[in-house]
Amino acid sequence: MFWAWARVVGGVGLLAVLVWQVGSGPFLAGVRLIDAPALGAALAIGVLTTVCAAWRWSLVAGGLGVRLPLATAVAHCYRAVFLNATLPGGMLGDVHRAVRHGRDAGDVSRGIRAVVWERTAGQVVLVGVALVVLAAFPSPVRQYLPLAAAVLVGGGLVAVLVARVVPNAGPSRWARALRTAVADVRAGLLARRTWLGVLVASAVMVAGHLATFLVAARTAGSDAPLSRLLPLTLLALLAMGLPLNVAGFGPREGVAAWVFGAAGLSAAEGVATATVYGALVLVASLPGAAVLLARRSRTPAPAREAASAGGC
Repeated sequence: MFWAWARVVGGVGLLAVLVWQVGSGPFLAGVRLIDAPALGAALAIGVLTTVCAAWRWSLVAGGLGVRLPLATAVAHCYRAVFLNATLPGGMLGDVHRAVRHGRDAGDVSRGIRAVVWERTAGQVVLVGVALVVLAAFPSPVRQYLPLAAAVLVGGGLVAVLVARVVPNAGPSRWARALRTAVADVRAGLLARRTWLGVLVASAVMVAGHLATFLVAARTAGSDAPLSRLLPLTLLALLAMGLPLNVAGFGPREGVAAWVFGAAGLSAAEGVATATVYGALVLVASLPGAAVLLARRSRTPAPAREAASAGGC
């Protein structure tokens, strides 16, 4: 509970600092500039990225032995995206789908691990794309890339070493947990029938999120060339991984303000772009609200009350 409130307070604090620095104008302007073509593009891209997310989840879950049909995964992913976009923290939708799938499959632990590993795979691909793009195009962080790459490579080598040594270290709780993690990665991510699909799905999702950000930048009025916008929007996208937000808003807008200003544009332009992006993502997630309403209408009232009493 403490960390949940801390994340909300952190997100509100970031937004308060931004409003103090740039005013409310960029936030309001971003919302006013949204038009029908931008909304249509966001919805279309949202379908692609959500289906890819569901495919990746289905592959990983199958590798871990908890079957998940693609159609079911798509519905759960849409609901999760909607909850992530409307609730504090940006993660509650993923928690809900993990627990729900685990209960449906009769193994909550594997259900949760499937979501953790498929999300981890997505973040790894995102970081890999970020290193390539930020190395290829000028950005405010270009000078720090060698250090970041060295840290990531070093961390990867340490992880491989630990994965080789600790599982043989005895029956301790940490050794058992690491053995389970190594087995999950091998079966759910690196197995012959899963790794390519996970990689392709993750890459398409990154491309879709970047495309939505670029649509947001153009909608917000930015006329900077794509070679200049791409690394800036990618940095803002990386910031979304921080769980300090309120309905998705917080670090994304803060990082966008910083990188746009540091790149010679303006902090207000960065905030407006990130605000438009947040609104477009919310609109693209609206099918998830329909999934929630449809499920509620099919569930008898006593069952709903029992589910509410039991938590998720």
